[in-house]
Amino acid sequence: MRVMVVEDDEDLRFSVAVELGAAGLDVVEARDLATADAVLRQGGLACVVFDRMLPDGDALDYVQRRRQAGWSTPVLFLTARDAVADRVAGFAAGGDDYLVKPFSVAEMAARVMILCRRPDGRPSVLRHADLEVDCARRAVRRGGVLLTLSDKEFAVLEYLAMRPDQVVSRTDLIEHCWDAEADPMSNVVDVVVKRLRRKLGQPELIHTVRGRGYRLGAYGPVS
Repeated sequence: MRVMVVEDDEDLRFSVAVELGAAGLDVVEARDLATADAVLRQGGLACVVFDRMLPDGDALDYVQRRRQAGWSTPVLFLTARDAVADRVAGFAAGGDDYLVKPFSVAEMAARVMILCRRPDGRPSVLRHADLEVDCARRAVRRGGVLLTLSDKEFAVLEYLAMRPDQVVSRTDLIEHCWDAEADPMSNVVDVVVKRLRRKLGQPELIHTVRGRGYRLGAYGPVS
């Protein structure tokens, strides 16, 4: 897998690149946003490690603009800013992970490997009909309108959106969206799905497949 390290400190960039290379990754190096942008436009990257403050600007602002344009490559921010507000801002701008300097390069490499191994190569934004599920920002829009979902509602919708037009059983939803203490015979799934349907509005996207489970689809239920 090919990753890019964007860092203006030459020694740190070298250390990060060596560690990622030792993990089996193909590493591209850049010292500023202009160089990084040229590489990104070629595509083919599994992850990008951005130092926040670069000679030609704040990487957070750059990533936010690219996310708004539909770019979905995973991003790990490196920064000396350790305030909670800074970390929140990093995630809000579209970062997938945030590591404060000084840090362990071994831990950094482990985090990058996790970002590179997204299940089935799924993008951070899932789209189905006029529904948009932004997995990185945990935001959902229907017809361009931002919806407010609980953590459990988001988890169920994300799981269904990763399997559009496939029937997903209640057991699968319990196993993947609830903890081990959840009772598989309870009606917790039905309650959450009912709330989701109400919030998603019409036309209905989540369909009940009698005796089998639920399916996210733009059309009616299947037998």
